[in-house]
Amino acid sequence: MDGDPINPQRVVHELSKQLPDGCILTADSGSSTNWWARDLRVRKGMLASLSGNLASMGPGVPYAIAAKFAHPERPVIAFVGDGAFQMNGMNELITIKRYEERLSDSPFVFCVFNNQDLNQVTWEQRVLAGDPKYPGTQWIPDFDYARYAELAGVKGISCDDPDALGHAWDDALATNGPVVLEVTVDPEIPPLPPHIRWEQAEKMAKAMAKGDPELVGVMEKSFRGKLQEFKESLPGRS
Repeated sequence: MDGDPINPQRVVHELSKQLPDGCILTADSGSSTNWWARDLRVRKGMLASLSGNLASMGPGVPYAIAAKFAHPERPVIAFVGDGAFQMNGMNELITIKRYEERLSDSPFVFCVFNNQDLNQVTWEQRVLAGDPKYPGTQWIPDFDYARYAELAGVKGISCDDPDALGHAWDDALATNGPVVLEVTVDPEIPPLPPHIRWEQAEKMAKAMAKGDPELVGVMEKSFRGKLQEFKESLPGRS
């Protein structure tokens, strides 16, 4: 399913096709972690970690730095939402620059999902409380993360074209050293579970009825997402 401009699932899907052997994967908390868990195909010999049951924001970048210190020869790839990256991940680029000579033996990629939204909380408010998205608490400022990386002395790559994602990952994974890959993704792609409870659907409908600012896009993409799942479940499809 297409996104505006990029479906966040495709970011993970494109990486999954070219994951380096023996890589270490980390994730923060947020909707990006949904796609990390759902669409990555982790192979034997790889390691993966995220913030677990507490779902704390902010550990994705520190986890990756710790992994790189422990295993400098192994590729390390972190998935971080823009909210968590603004919280503390950006500051850790200074730490990375400080110890760059110890962190540059293999690919070291920070993939930042830029959707200008505290997206996981937005969706939780919709389906758990029946509340529409409230921009006053959920909107976060747009920021040029790739350019900031360059200012910090770290390679920066920016992508807002789904057809360029494969090349962007190629570029990031071909670099021996730290890279920030900023991808502009669609905040309206719903992290729908395989089975939706009636209570969730009811509260989602209430949230939309209360005047959610993303009503049209959310409803259209929710329907298209479920339709795609249905098509893929038909006999003879995989």
